[in-house]
Amino acid sequence: MFHKIKAVNALPDYRLCVQFAEGVTKIYDVKPLFAKWPSFQALKNAPELFSSVEVDTGGYGIIWNDALDLSCDELFANGETVETPFDGLMAFTDATQLWGLNESTLRKAIAYGKLINGVDACKFGKQWVISIKAMKREYGMPKAGCRD
Repeated sequence: MFHKIKAVNALPDYRLCVQFAEGVTKIYDVKPLFAKWPSFQALKNAPELFSSVEVDTGGYGIIWNDALDLSCDELFANGETVETPFDGLMAFTDATQLWGLNESTLRKAIAYGKLINGVDACKFGKQWVISIKAMKREYGMPKAGCRD
């Protein structure tokens, strides 16, 4: 199962903070890869390379360069889940992709009271966010890649 990555940040001590579309944040320790895969020694020897990590196109992994990458499944399975104030929240765009809906469906659900503004969903600037619990309550389990 794929766990789409929304953001990645390099942390001290060769760790990564990885935010997933389904509202989960994990800390992944890269150090064990130095002994397991010789190509990852390049990260150990070049901290500036390690800091250049970015989300790969599509969100299905992260990359440093053409020779170094990690899959979203590796990061999700072996990362340590950390609690954040944003756990269980996701952008409308992510929710619509995971549940196979149109964004207008969610906006109409708020307008008609099916989803409660300020409780189930909230707008921050131009971006709407919604709770995963509300999505599961109203639309069932997602079509792909979401967990509690």
